[in-house]
Amino acid sequence: MINSPTLRFLSALPLLLSLPVASFAQEGLMDTNAKPQIFAPGIVSTPYEEWATSFSPDGHTVYWSQGGVYWTIVSSSQQGDQWSKPIVLPFSGRWNDTDPFVSPDGSHLFFVSNRPLSGDGPNPEKFFHLWYVDRLPSGEWSAPRHIDSPVNVSGVNCYAPSVSRNGTLWFCSRNRDGYEGMAIYFSTWNGSAFGVPKRLPVTGDAQDPFISADEKYLVFVQDNDIVVSFRQGLDWSPPRKFGPQLNAGDPKSSPYVSSDGSMLYYSSNRVRGFYQRDRTRALDYDGLLKEMQNVCNGSGNILRIPVRLPATS
Repeated sequence: MINSPTLRFLSALPLLLSLPVASFAQEGLMDTNAKPQIFAPGIVSTPYEEWATSFSPDGHTVYWSQGGVYWTIVSSSQQGDQWSKPIVLPFSGRWNDTDPFVSPDGSHLFFVSNRPLSGDGPNPEKFFHLWYVDRLPSGEWSAPRHIDSPVNVSGVNCYAPSVSRNGTLWFCSRNRDGYEGMAIYFSTWNGSAFGVPKRLPVTGDAQDPFISADEKYLVFVQDNDIVVSFRQGLDWSPPRKFGPQLNAGDPKSSPYVSSDGSMLYYSSNRVRGFYQRDRTRALDYDGLLKEMQNVCNGSGNILRIPVRLPATS
């Protein structure tokens, strides 16, 4: 159970309209001259795989997933204009852990793991479930806690948790509750447990939800594009696609928006615009190694791009 007083029950949460992405999508969401940037190259973004970014409420600590064979949750703290050497979070580094998300008040960190459900068994679970840790008065994180059913259910993977200030938990699952494909679900908090998840009826595959703290908007990946839907009274607007500066055809995942609404972080293996081989001469082997060890070598990085979304109130 989660006992934070900031998490309270939402009696009803309207569904996203099952409408196609609006054709006028790009208008107003970002400047035409906005360009993606590699976030913290050499520290956060490296020649290896990185994805799924989240920040502490003050924006001075960043959490993300890193790894190849095994997924691990790491963090870095801002020190002036620089980011510190990453550390593995104390509850990670043994099992496959990914998709960290810090609650708006910083009191919980939700994540995905295949760790054993009970005790400290020797074998991982076959499916990924949602877990969380509490921020203790000492500043350390508690031992991980498994989220019970009806959120986590046997035989179903859960990914990409995101939590609003009201305590609604958003996530995605594939082939769940009779629905074929990847879909986004949300579950409300009643003060002692999460309720039965409901699916958002959007077209195509939908995944990796990011809900703003005040639930003014929802950013997610629909097929291969990052889109946003805005709260409109008791309904939500049709999903609007961000511009081609962001949606340029490269695979993307894990959108996350800063609390002031000015910066969107996401994960991509994009190389175009960041690196191009010098074809005026052939590489020798040392040159090939240097290219493969470059941040832009085709592995996933954390990118960011300026956007125009409402600040979280």
